[in-house]
Amino acid sequence: MADQPTAAPGGDGNPAANEQPGFAIERIYIKDLSIENPGAPLSFQMTEAPQVEIGLRTRSEQVVPNVYECVLTITVTATSGGKNVFLVEASQAGLFHIRGIAQSDMQAVLDIHCPNVLFPYARETIADAIMRTSFPPVHLAPINFEMLYQQKLAQAQQQVPAVTN
Repeated sequence: MADQPTAAPGGDGNPAANEQPGFAIERIYIKDLSIENPGAPLSFQMTEAPQVEIGLRTRSEQVVPNVYECVLTITVTATSGGKNVFLVEASQAGLFHIRGIAQSDMQAVLDIHCPNVLFPYARETIADAIMRTSFPPVHLAPINFEMLYQQKLAQAQQQVPAVTN
């Protein structure tokens, strides 16, 4: 019986509601890494700088109770003259132990805090992979994941149909 959590006096009887909030990194790893250098060796003779496009997406899911996997995927595509010079895509992932967070706040933690932890690792992975294609590294500027989360919320609110009387 000593192993079972009990509610604190005045609590709602839900042990999770009385649990101290906690956030811990269990593991950070590369889930997927793809490098394409289709124009080599001819692309090394280019005289103009290629145009670089950067794509970003995140996803998260609960793995077991209180443990979530968050994946930050960054795609860097360089083109010149309508042809791909190189393409690097890295999916940087992490396992996070998150407890004592209200369900209403959980999505913000998964969309803001977890990607903020993963970003420096993804940035390094991308720069290193591009250098391995024999091109100068692309150093990604910091990303404001809180602003992206707010934009996502605003976009979701716009998609909800208005209720008419």
